[in-house]
Amino acid sequence: MSEHSREEIRTEESGKRVRTVLGGRVVADTRRPVLVWEHPYYPTYYVPREDVRAGLTDTGEVRRSRRLGEGTIYDVVTDSATAPAAAIGYRNCPLPRLRDLVRIDWNSMDEWFEEDEPVYVHPRDPYTRVDVLESSRHVEVRLDGVTVADSHHPRILFETGLPPRYYLPLPDVRMDLLRPSEHETHCPYKGTASYWHVHTGEAEHPDTVWTYRTPLPESHKIAGLACFYDERVDLLLDGELQRRPTTPFG
Repeated sequence: MSEHSREEIRTEESGKRVRTVLGGRVVADTRRPVLVWEHPYYPTYYVPREDVRAGLTDTGEVRRSRRLGEGTIYDVVTDSATAPAAAIGYRNCPLPRLRDLVRIDWNSMDEWFEEDEPVYVHPRDPYTRVDVLESSRHVEVRLDGVTVADSHHPRILFETGLPPRYYLPLPDVRMDLLRPSEHETHCPYKGTASYWHVHTGEAEHPDTVWTYRTPLPESHKIAGLACFYDERVDLLLDGELQRRPTTPFG
């Protein structure tokens, strides 16, 4: 494998204590986790094998990665639960620092902790910032020609790698056009979001508006505000129609 191929995956030691739990038992507890960017969007944790407290049972299966080589698949076993095929290790990885580490599937575990705080969805990326700024810019949101929000008091959330998001006070939103959704999403930086559908009279637009009712402390300034997917609505900023951004949420 060429040096160029090896450099495609970025790795970095983290100074955080990281733990994960399954069935009430600690699966891994490490003060030496390694962040690995297997894709550019966010990292995952690899932990030293000696810091894994659960059993790792070889399934006989392998998974091949162009950049990491051949990986052995393990069941993660505690005395109270088993997570099938929930860990992988690359003993012959071309990146030497990963050879004695394993990746435990995030979603197969019940809880993950960075220090003593629970973390959701994926590890926090140390290169991602979330800044929430109060603003007096005029934000209008239209769907099917109907104005569904009109505010001069947005709070603008700037998150690394994503377009600005405009969080609006609920009195500035046409709440009569919104219908509650059962959909929820989770963010390691903001918390759990609940959603609304928008009914304009012309059409229903599912899961187009969200709110963080009890966001994580670092994002407390957006608590109870509503945000629209700019990718799905016509958004005017100070009277100027904005181009819809291209993101996976479009």
